[in-house]
Amino acid sequence: MEGAALAQALPGFRPRPAQQRLAVAVADAFEQREVLLAEAGTGTGKTFAYLVPALLSGMKTIVSTGTRALQDQLYLRDLPRVREALGVGLKTALLKGRANYLCRYRLEQAKGEPRFTTREQASQFQRIVAWSGRTRSGDMAEMESLAEDSPLLPLVTSTADNCLGTECPFWSDCFVVQARQRAQVADLVVVNHHLLLADLALKQEGFGEILPGAQAFIVDEAHQLPELAAQFFGEGLGARPLVELARDAVSECKDVPGALAAVQEPARALEAATRALRAAMDNLPLRGTAWRALDEVDVEPALRAVLQSLQDLQDVLAPLRQAAPGLDACHVRAHDQLGRLQRWLGEKETGSGSVPDDVCRASAKTVSESEPDPVSLSVHWYELTPRGFRFQRTPLDVSAPLRAHREQSNAAWVFTSATLAVAGKFEHMAQRLGITHARELIEPSPFDWDRQALCYLPPHLPEPANRAFGQAVLDAVRPVLEASGGRAFLLFASHRALREAADALRDAPWPLFVQGSEPRHVLLQRFRESGNGVLLGTASFREGVDVAGDALSVVVIDKLPFAAPDDPVFEARLDAIRRAGGNPFRDEQVPQAVIALKQGAGRLIRTETDRGVLVLCDPRLLGKSYGKTFLDSLPPLPRVRDVKAVQAFFADN
Repeated sequence: MEGAALAQALPGFRPRPAQQRLAVAVADAFEQREVLLAEAGTGTGKTFAYLVPALLSGMKTIVSTGTRALQDQLYLRDLPRVREALGVGLKTALLKGRANYLCRYRLEQAKGEPRFTTREQASQFQRIVAWSGRTRSGDMAEMESLAEDSPLLPLVTSTADNCLGTECPFWSDCFVVQARQRAQVADLVVVNHHLLLADLALKQEGFGEILPGAQAFIVDEAHQLPELAAQFFGEGLGARPLVELARDAVSECKDVPGALAAVQEPARALEAATRALRAAMDNLPLRGTAWRALDEVDVEPALRAVLQSLQDLQDVLAPLRQAAPGLDACHVRAHDQLGRLQRWLGEKETGSGSVPDDVCRASAKTVSESEPDPVSLSVHWYELTPRGFRFQRTPLDVSAPLRAHREQSNAAWVFTSATLAVAGKFEHMAQRLGITHARELIEPSPFDWDRQALCYLPPHLPEPANRAFGQAVLDAVRPVLEASGGRAFLLFASHRALREAADALRDAPWPLFVQGSEPRHVLLQRFRESGNGVLLGTASFREGVDVAGDALSVVVIDKLPFAAPDDPVFEARLDAIRRAGGNPFRDEQVPQAVIALKQGAGRLIRTETDRGVLVLCDPRLLGKSYGKTFLDSLPPLPRVRDVKAVQAFFADN
């Protein structure tokens, strides 16, 4: 009946058996309050398959998606169509994290003390001010001209650290409060994974919840959840929050007589110490463990200076707490950031800003000898950006907290994605999500693979570690691009390989689009419009990219996408598996790489009318025993080794 309703209301809709089976499985999981693991290949229509039973269930449902872009697409496009087709009048709400909403208080503060470095920033700020007077939701996504990484965003949005809560003079008009109120009374709420996990982390800390009373959860793009969960159940501190604290403390002094004289110098000292710490880390690798950073001769004194500056600022703010809510909030932030930095160093929180000469390096190692329980193990690591840094404590295993929250919720849970299974089994993903018992369903893509696609495995390529590999890949790919007339994604395992390919293809007869040359959405739009372009990208283009039709007819993947060897969290996880008697390569590296490869391969065929060739250049697929696991996890594309078959495929188009 629901299928008939959709067919009548949606032009072009037609019943799909795989979609119907998935919808039934979701409905059953809802009814029984069970866990469902469902892999639904591209083209099965999984979004409609879970929205229909959710809307008909009468249960309060949270739908979580992988990104804000997918969240907007689901809420603004898919959900209204299904709701209208079914004729149900349920309340729905879109809820994002607080950093996505305009903060009226911080906007007013920014007006009084502008921090603009260019005329364009000043002009953009005035556009935000004008928009603030007419927006109803306060969702910064409405400001389409504002880049996602705009330096203006932190000035006009809040964080959990700097929000004044009920002390804020704009509390009654707060966009975040209003969005959460709408979510609390809605029957179906669309969130993203960051917000879902922030809610779970709040519950773990006993600080209440953002998403109360849900009876069912649907987690789309569920393969992303374990990695994101590690961020949320861990703890971090970056250069930007430190600098923002220093600047906010000064800004909050303007209405408190005498405060500026006390606060200005320690705030400047904190900002200077933060910049000096980043400079001291210049010779470090971009990512590494805490003990690696502390081995650098200048880093430990620079850390000591930041700790002392935080302590000094906290001490100065303490007697001013009652003078203004903003100064009270800054004092809390200073205390919190001091504790985070001390914990990252493995110190006990003493309230002192000094770093003992015998910093407990063992606690900064990846695995603690004294805590054999893998749930309690964490890795302390850093990451550098061109002008900043981030210190992070990341748990190695998030399955226990995820399982605990799921069981405490007494709700139905549906985990779905196009890439959850490895060689037809959910074992790896279930273990990482803490799932011991679940209904399972795999619905492959309903495409005619024999007619629509080929998988080309170029012969005679050297091993990926061979210096000649990069050039050999380009030599193998050129005749494919000539046969297809461009229209290709070339996805590389490293930025170096990407740069070498960009140089080699600079004079090729197709428009060339290179990751990093311009914003991602602009790059994709220009690629689509070109009609015969060749786009060079790395891991970030393996998922969340949808180019249907003739513009994309070739996807090339140079190497099996094993995780980068410089990832300290991944290395620590492998070490923990080894210590527990497991096989890190078999139990973690291969399954993770399989899911990543499936994501990349999934860019090729998006609809029943697409045609294309998947080119897999890694000879280990056929030369190593584990290669079969990768090939068995991919859709059943006909495999060829002769480029003439590729040329014939495109000649028949």
